[in-house]
Amino acid sequence: MAQSSNSSFFSEEELDKLKSDCKTDELGAASLLIQKKLEELDNKDFNIAVTGESGSGKSTFINVMRRFQSNHEGAAKTGNTLTTTEPIGYRHPNLLFVYLWELPGIGAKHFPADKYMKKMEFKRYDFFIIISRSRFTENDAKIVKEIKKHQKNFYFIRSKIDGDLNTFEMDGKKVKIAEELDKIRNYFVDSLNKEVIASPTVFLISNFKVNEFDFPTLNKSLPDIIKNSEKEVFVLSLPSTTLEIVEKKRKWLREHVGVWATLSITVRAIPVPGLPFSYNIMISVAGLINCCKCLDLAVTSLQRLANMAGKPVEELKSVVKTPLMGEINKEFVRQMLLHFNHLDISVAEPVGFFPIIGLIFVAGLSFYMSYKPLSDALDDLTENAQRGVKAAFGTD
Repeated sequence: MAQSSNSSFFSEEELDKLKSDCKTDELGAASLLIQKKLEELDNKDFNIAVTGESGSGKSTFINVMRRFQSNHEGAAKTGNTLTTTEPIGYRHPNLLFVYLWELPGIGAKHFPADKYMKKMEFKRYDFFIIISRSRFTENDAKIVKEIKKHQKNFYFIRSKIDGDLNTFEMDGKKVKIAEELDKIRNYFVDSLNKEVIASPTVFLISNFKVNEFDFPTLNKSLPDIIKNSEKEVFVLSLPSTTLEIVEKKRKWLREHVGVWATLSITVRAIPVPGLPFSYNIMISVAGLINCCKCLDLAVTSLQRLANMAGKPVEELKSVVKTPLMGEINKEFVRQMLLHFNHLDISVAEPVGFFPIIGLIFVAGLSFYMSYKPLSDALDDLTENAQRGVKAAFGTD
């Protein structure tokens, strides 16, 4: 279907339908189309397979990445017995296009290695996380070979690293922790090198100590291994546990703001008095809610961060002070837009140029009224998210 020269988001047919609906007072139909387009902008499903042998901590790892405790409704089931017999996908709590898939344990009675690869359909997944709880096994090697076969990327995680150190302590052995961790890491790097994996990335983690060992590095490094078009999905799906992660989220959300503002240019062409401003409001409401979710500032997200940090949620709420933490509805946004520079919404005048996603748009009033307030709101939300990180984890 051909694309309109006036918009990269609507086809000519869609734009004509939008104008027709507005002229005939079919505003409900027009509203649904706009909402559909907003949802499509964020609909980028990305599937991460978490695999390894049974008992390696896959379920607990997924719960930690989703900021869920094991007793929460919707959490991955954990235990010492076989808990997964089919791949189970878990949505990220904030970004519904990101899925963490827990695969059954390879080599278990129901899943001998020779049948595992075919049944798990590795081609379905975009990225892999292999988790091991002990030595590098033959099953680990088979998983690596299957991933290579499909030309996908992976991280190798050695879980339960705190258990190793506790064992040394219980045995009365005096070890230098840093040296011992290097030995473990080098063992897995050497094992992966034997499988012809150049410069493999190995993380040593404890699912119960998310700010120790390699867990913080894991969170920071996930986006860097994904090709550019997919980095955004990973950055926005990470828990906001460091200032660096929050700042990366601001970068990507700034581009989202540009996309939402560009939609306002499209609807400005509709010849219905007052309608562009109505859609600016709807676009802005959707944008602000999305920013709050991505920055972990929604009430449920703050609670999960507090749970991860082992602190009462009131501590985080006490430093997160912004009116954007309240209910974001049409009236709230309408007042925000009306207050913005006391602009007269009936006057359309050019206001300059704004760089958005590598392109430069000639900005009219409709674009400016969406972009600038949302951009300022994003900065405010980011600063509050940074204060929340410091309160929760006391870390940069």
